[in-house]
Formats: sequence, C-alpha cells, structure tokens
Amino acid sequence: MRIIKKILLWLVALIVVLNLVLVMTGNSYVYYALYYRYAGIDDYKHFENRRVQAGTFIPIPDAVSYNKTKLSEEFRNYLVKTQTTAFLVLKNDSVCYEEYWDGYGADSYSNSFSAAKSIVSLLVGIAIDEGKIKSTDEKVSDFIPEYTKGLNAQLTIKHLLTMSAAFDYDESYASLFSMTTKAYYGRNLKHLLLHLRVMETPGKKFNYQSCNQLVLAYIIEKATGKTLSEYASKKLWKPLGAKNTALWSVDRKNGMEKAYCCFNSNARDFSRFGTLMLHGGKFNGKQLVSEDYVKCSVEPAPLVDDEGQKSDCYGYSWWLDTVEGEKVFYAQGILGQFIFVIPGKNIVAVRLGKKREPKGEVAASFYMISSIIHAFNTQP
Repeated sequence: MRIIKKILLWLVALIVVLNLVLVMTGNSYVYYALYYRYAGIDDYKHFENRRVQAGTFIPIPDAVSYNKTKLSEEFRNYLVKTQTTAFLVLKNDSVCYEEYWDGYGADSYSNSFSAAKSIVSLLVGIAIDEGKIKSTDEKVSDFIPEYTKGLNAQLTIKHLLTMSAAFDYDESYASLFSMTTKAYYGRNLKHLLLHLRVMETPGKKFNYQSCNQLVLAYIIEKATGKTLSEYASKKLWKPLGAKNTALWSVDRKNGMEKAYCCFNSNARDFSRFGTLMLHGGKFNGKQLVSEDYVKCSVEPAPLVDDEGQKSDCYGYSWWLDTVEGEKVFYAQGILGQFIFVIPGKNIVAVRLGKKREPKGEVAASFYMISSIIHAFNTQP
C-alpha cells in the first residue's frame, strides 16, 4: 500500500511540475489544443471574436436557371464524401446553384481558415490606395521598429504578401508544439509576430507561412489606426453589401485577430470577395480596391520552390492555376474552404466544409474547378 501511495504522489508531483513548466514557458495553449483536439469550422464558438459589421444589405440575385443544373453523380458524391456544408456557384453575378448539408444553411457561420489571407491582402491594397501604406515595396520596419535589425530590415510588404519572407516559423499542423498550433490556440499573437526572425534573404523562395498575415495585420493596424475588423467592416464588408455581420476570431478578449484564418461568414457573403476580384476590384459600380492592385494580386510572384524550380502558384495571397485552359485564382482554407474565380467563364464559386481532399488541396482545387467548368459552362 505504501508503494502505491508513493507512486501516486510521484505522479501528482510530476503532473504539477509539467503544468508549471507549460505555464512558465508560455505554452499553456497546449491545454486548449488537447481539449479541442482538431481545428474545425465551428471554432468561433470556442474563441473570442470581433464583429465585422455589415451595412446596407445588397442582395445577390438568383439566375433564371437557379438550381436547374444537375451535378454529375461523381462530383456530388465527392462533395458529400468530403463533408461539404455549402456549395454555391455564381455566373454573370447571379446565383445559379446553391446547396447545403449537415444542418448548415445560407446564414450559417463557417471558419474560412486560410482563405482569410486573401481578405487581408485586399485590405493591404485598400490601405495602399488610401496612401496609408506607400506601396508593396515599403519596408516592414517603417511600421514595426523591432524589424530594423538583421535580415528583418530587408523585409517588405510584398515579401509578406507573396509568402517569401523566410521567417523562423514552423508551418506544421500536426505538431502540438509548432508555432502554427501556438498561434491558433495561444493568447498572445502580438508577442509572437514581434519576435519572428527572417532567416534567409527574403523575396527569393516561396515558403508558405501563416505568420506573414499576422505581420500584415499589425501593419494595417499601425497604418490605419483601426483594428483589422474595423477596417474590414468600413472598407470591405459594408461596401460589399454583406447580409450578415461576420466574426473574426481573436487571440483573447480585446486582442488581435487571427489574420491568417478565422474570418467566419457564410457562402453567399464569402462569394462577394470573389465577385470583387472578378471585376477588378469593383463591386456594385464602386471601385473598392484599385484595378492595378488586383491585377498584381493574380500574377505569379517571381519566386522559386525548395528545389529551385520556378514557382508560379501564388500572387498577393491568392492561389493561381490553369484548369481546362482557363486561368483561375482562388482563396483557400485547410479543410477545403474555397472562393474560386474563373474569369473566362464569369464564374465565382464557394465551397465550405469539414474535410479536405485526402490527396491534398492542389488535387481538390483542380478537381473542383474542372467539375465546375464542365457543369456550368453553358449556363446563361
């Protein structure tokens, strides 16, 4: 009996020490990560959120062919198998297809995950148009004094937009102790971004790192004097005529937006970003972001990949591809959140869901874009 008591006491002591270590090293976020286990589209319910206020509602019209197109059995089975919650297609600025699953509807909130990176890019463009940021070539150190030393001093806004900053940041989604996990579940994003270090000459290699958008968000705050959500509401969400107020998850109450993800809205309102891009930064007759910035956003950045091969998949935080002979650009989130823009077909499509393609995002995006083009190619 005494041996059992000693073992229990040692176990209790070990647990206490481990907890103290986690707290003292700033890793208490591990508790949240273990409790919630996996990131999901309803995580806004677990996080603090800042409201992105909507303004006067501008309805998106239904097409005369609304929901008359029948998806192929293979494509619809794919949508169901990957736990799609919303699938929406606009052609010629009208909704021609709309379907929801698993209890989600037209007004249901869903996490955007990394599709939010494209939204942040739009806000950078608007801040440049307003003269609050000089250009994409402006140094990050102009806004963040902590970036005046070492290779950080070479960093520009363009490097952040094009994922070529080369930070000491671990973009791992499976590790409990990666910086990505800490950013998602942690409670001090500002501390994280102020202590990032550039490890290689920036602007050379494509290196996808979510922390880039945190730095961009902080620059937007410093340049505009507004939180990211306030600026998004005034410059995008209200002018886009969104139906519902969006929620942008923050690291803590009155804290900083998780700018690399976590813009929560619905399929119809998400599609407004695609329509804005489709029309060169114009929505409902008003130029919200300059046509020049939009054009640069969807041109491949002159970078190389890890093998030294030309990388042409990314612009200013928009993914780029050519499918069925059509140039396409899109916003993308890790669980298969997509805002597709197919300019040659005048199509914008949104897919939201709980599960990504097992073969990865590239396979998912190519298959979905191809299926959308075939299904809606002849729609009026």
